Amino acid sequence: MTLTDASFRYAWLLWATGFLLPWALLFIAWPAQRRPMLWASALTAPFGLSEPLFVPAYWNPPSLFDLAQRSGFDIESLVFCFAIGGLGVVSYDVLTPVPLKRLDHHARLSPRHRWHLLALASPFFIFSGLLPLRWNPIYPGILAMFSGAAATVLCRPDLWRNILFGGGVFLVLYTAFLLGLKWLWPGYIEAVWNLGALLAWRPAGLPLEELLFGSAFGMYWSSVYEHVTWRQRDAVKRRRIMGHGRVSP
Repeated sequence: MTLTDASFRYAWLLWATGFLLPWALLFIAWPAQRRPMLWASALTAPFGLSEPLFVPAYWNPPSLFDLAQRSGFDIESLVFCFAIGGLGVVSYDVLTPVPLKRLDHHARLSPRHRWHLLALASPFFIFSGLLPLRWNPIYPGILAMFSGAAATVLCRPDLWRNILFGGGVFLVLYTAFLLGLKWLWPGYIEAVWNLGALLAWRPAGLPLEELLFGSAFGMYWSSVYEHVTWRQRDAVKRRRIMGHGRVSP
């Protein structure tokens, strides 16, 4: 199959929009997560404007009004980034609904927090620094987010659960969507992704880079809300939940 196949024309739009379904379900079912979801989605949506870096070097999807082919920009990328931002930021929290509390002033004066802003911004600096190496742009993106997750752990060790489990949860969700794409539109991955420029190993026929992206994105974004807003999970209520299955009044 080729990019001109009619069955591929709206695949990117439908796939990107599909992420809005779990987003909407979580938004409705978990009122406490609505603010973080909206916050994260609003923050990540503009990253869809980076699509010209990836088209056609990484992939070249047929897009609405042929925008990606004409300019590199497309509407689907904005929808996609909006949806995964909200999903990524709550991927761990919805499984372990422990109330958050503000980090106390004394803890915020810890020497490690001198690097608070640098740790948060590290993915952007690393991505910008690696781009001139002329690698396929997906690799700087993946390394930048993994580095951001590592910097977060150094700055906020209490967020390691968010990072480890959040990355795993989002990877599972993202893999399920990739397998759905492969099943619903056979040949789409082979026609759209620039596989010749990527790693040859493709688990279950999926580009390894996509799986690495899903893991790295989930690891970084699952902790970013608590990191930015100086919040942490209430340890006392966490123990109550683990011991009794619910938060005691």
